[in-house]
Amino acid sequence: MFTDDLGYGDIASYGAADIKTPSIDQIGEDGVRFTQFYAISPVCTPSRAGFLTGRYPVRMGIHHVFYATSVDGMPESELTIAEALRDSGYQTGMVGKWHLGHRDRFMPLNQGFDEFAGMPYSNDMVPYPFIKGTEIVDRNIDQTQLTRRLTEEATSFINANRDNPFFLYVAHAMPHVPLYSSERFSGVSARGAYGDAVEEIDWSVGEIRRALEDNGILDNTLLVFSSDNGPWRIMGDDGGSAGTLRGGKGTTFEGGMRVPTLVMFPNTIPANRVVEEPATMLDWFPTFMHFAGIEKPVGKELDGDDIHALLTGEGSQQPAPREIAYYLKGEIGAYRKGDWKLKLPFSNPLPIPDFLFPVLSPESVVGIRSHDMLLFNLKDDPSESRNLIDEHPEKVQELLQSIADWESGLGELPANITERDFYISPTVVAWLKLLAKIAASSLLILVLLSILTGFLIGRRRRRD
Repeated sequence: MFTDDLGYGDIASYGAADIKTPSIDQIGEDGVRFTQFYAISPVCTPSRAGFLTGRYPVRMGIHHVFYATSVDGMPESELTIAEALRDSGYQTGMVGKWHLGHRDRFMPLNQGFDEFAGMPYSNDMVPYPFIKGTEIVDRNIDQTQLTRRLTEEATSFINANRDNPFFLYVAHAMPHVPLYSSERFSGVSARGAYGDAVEEIDWSVGEIRRALEDNGILDNTLLVFSSDNGPWRIMGDDGGSAGTLRGGKGTTFEGGMRVPTLVMFPNTIPANRVVEEPATMLDWFPTFMHFAGIEKPVGKELDGDDIHALLTGEGSQQPAPREIAYYLKGEIGAYRKGDWKLKLPFSNPLPIPDFLFPVLSPESVVGIRSHDMLLFNLKDDPSESRNLIDEHPEKVQELLQSIADWESGLGELPANITERDFYISPTVVAWLKLLAKIAASSLLILVLLSILTGFLIGRRRRRD
C-alpha cells in the first residue's frame, strides 16, 4: 500500500501527535517498523518506477515526473514485479495512481497487471479520469470519494482472488495536494485537511486488512505500507511533515526520501520489531521474489537487495556498509555509505539572499538554501544539522570515490524521457507565489530603510 507525499512525521508511530493512524501503526505492532527506509527518489514517477523494477530510474531514462502532456512512459522493456509474479502464476492487480506513462502501451495492463482500476497520474493534473482496465469510466472524479472508491476496488480484488496467489498494488492519491477527504473524515483531524486525508487512508488500511481476515488469508499475506517520497513542504500546512528530518519532497536531504514503512507477514515476520538498518524501495523486487520462491530474473540488473533476513530477524544480509545514491532530476544529489552521507553542492533556482530566509520560513515554503558540500553522520545526526566536512576530510574523499565508482559502473545511460512538455504545475504556482512574497518582503524592507534614512537625516538636520 503506497501513499503519495506522506512524510516521516505524519504517522503516529513515527511521532505524529496530531494524526490518528491506529490501523497503519498496527501493521508495525504485528510486524516490523523501519526507521531508515528510503524511497528511491524524492518525486513521484521515478520512485514508482524504482519500486516496480528494483532498478534505479536513471537506468531507464526516468529523471523526473510525467505530466498529462507527456508522450513517454516507463519503457516496455523493463521487467516489473507484476510481470515476474504473473509469469509464476500470480493474479496481479493495480488500484490507484499509476504515473508511469498514460499512453495505452505504458499503462498497467501492458506492464504486468491483469487488472487496473485507477488514475493515470497525480490528482493535480488535468484531465483526471478514472480508468478500469483500458476504459475511462469517469471523466470527472469526485475526489472527496476517491480514497473510499480505491478501497472498494482493492477489497473487491481481494474477494475475487481469495483462492489464488495474488499481488495487489494499492497506490493512494492522497495526501498529495490538492487534499480531499469524504464527509465522514472532514474535520476529524487536529492537522486540518492534510490530517483528514491521512486518517481516511488509515481507515482504508483497516478495511483492506479486514478483507484479508474475512477471506481467511491474512496469515498468508505479506502486507507493506509506505510512501513514494517525503512531504511536499513547499505547500505549507497542506504539505505534511518530515518530523525531525531536514528537507522534504524534491530534496535529497533525509526528509525528501526517508519514508515511514511498516511490514507484516504473520507466522513469518516476528511481531513488534524495529529495524534500524537502512533499506530502500528497490529491495522489494528481490525480496518479493524470495518470499514467492521465484528465482531472480536474468537479463536485468537489479539494484535492490533481498532483505528478507532483516524482516524475519534472521540477521543482516549486508556484509558491507549499505550504499545508497540519492538522485534528483537524473543527477546524484547525495550519497550514503554506512552511517556517512555526503550531500553534494546545491544551488537554489531562486537566488534568495540569506537575510530573507527568516521572513520566508525556508523549511516550509522555499525548501532549502543553496549550500556547499555537506557531510553528515546519520547515526549520530539524522536531522542533518551538523556539517562535519572540516573534521573528516578523509570521509569526503572516500565518498567522492564511491560516487565515481558507482557512476562508472552504470555504463552508458539512456537519455531523459521525462519533462519534455511544458506544463504549469502547482509547484510552478507555488514558486510564483513565493516570488510575490519575496517582492513584498523586499519592498517592506526598502520602505523601512527609507523611513529610517529619513529619520536619521531629519535628526542630523535638527542638530545642525
